[in-house]
Amino acid sequence: MVGRFLAGLRDRRVFGARARDGRVIVPPLDADPRTGETLDVLVEVGQFGIVTSWTWVPEPRPNHPLQRPFAFALILLDGADTAILHVLDAPDASSVRTGMRVRIRWRAEREGSIRDIECFEPNPEPARGQYGVQPVDVDSIAPLSQIVTPVRLDYTVNPGRATARFLNAIAQRRIIGQRCPACRKVYVPPRGSCPTCAVASDEEVEVAATGTVTSFCIVRVPYPGQTIRPPYCSASILLDGADIPFLHLVSDIPVDDVRMGLRVEAAWAPDAELGPTVESIRWFRPSGEPDVPFEQIKEHLV
Repeated sequence: MVGRFLAGLRDRRVFGARARDGRVIVPPLDADPRTGETLDVLVEVGQFGIVTSWTWVPEPRPNHPLQRPFAFALILLDGADTAILHVLDAPDASSVRTGMRVRIRWRAEREGSIRDIECFEPNPEPARGQYGVQPVDVDSIAPLSQIVTPVRLDYTVNPGRATARFLNAIAQRRIIGQRCPACRKVYVPPRGSCPTCAVASDEEVEVAATGTVTSFCIVRVPYPGQTIRPPYCSASILLDGADIPFLHLVSDIPVDDVRMGLRVEAAWAPDAELGPTVESIRWFRPSGEPDVPFEQIKEHLV
């Protein structure tokens, strides 16, 4: 049912599923959420509707569907008995109200996605149309078998004192860790406490910007949103003076030549690009030193 619903959007049609008691569910489901019965009757509903609930977005985020103030709204389409959540493009919050009439604005190019509905827009037409009376021939609608759904999560992290000091040091081309007062291990990045001994740690230790690759992964498969062109190497690097590996990229070497025990050094960003971020180290590169024997790094494998 969902595949046929998406195929309908591509053709500027909106389908719902009719339950045994006559309710029309939009978007359609394969089973009645009340009874669990299979739904196999497809009906076409209108492209006009009313707003049943809404919330105003005064400052859109970069990935919002509209880059101007808009509303998210629950919209009951003519002929439907359940509301659909979508975007309402309105001049301002004062022009939006529960019960207002709206209509679909379609995208010029459609692919079989809920985003084929660009948004809803206010519509003065007051009369409720008669839709959803006649069933649609389900077999005449070829369902979509695959869709691409982009997912993104933006978040803000409060680094805390230990991480903040670590990042500020990175901006000065320095790498600092913290030593546990009990086991005496040096952790990079610092955590503010030892995860093994569960005691606070505040003794700062500056470690070298050189280290040894203890394990690594070659990324060869591209994926949406990838910022580095594959193939590339992500490695656990045991910095000189630290007791646990530090995860970063290894470059300036063919990926097939990366190996456990490889000695590397930090490739720092230019002065103008330095900042309180791990990206101030662009990557690690071979230092030219002899490899470290496996026996010396096997206890640090992660």
